[in-house]
Amino acid sequence: MMEQQNSQQEQVVAVRKNGDGDIVDLKLTSGKIVDYKTAQSMVKNNEIQNLNVFRGRDGDEHLRSNPDGRKDNNLDNLPTFE
Repeated sequence: MMEQQNSQQEQVVAVRKNGDGDIVDLKLTSGKIVDYKTAQSMVKNNEIQNLNVFRGRDGDEHLRSNPDGRKDNNLDNLPTFE
């Protein structure tokens, strides 16, 4: 079953990473920049499309792109911004 794509939903267009290569901020289609935790809340509220929240082996929640067979739209492969 395909998820309904809400026209109000944002998409992530770029990411900001810290010195360890971890994503700390996400830039959305509206130009809004949100931190990782805010993005997680937005995904849970269905405000950002093509992402999901999962609990990793470390017990923490993480963001990841929905699996669609493409690598170019994975969070780690998005353009970065300063």
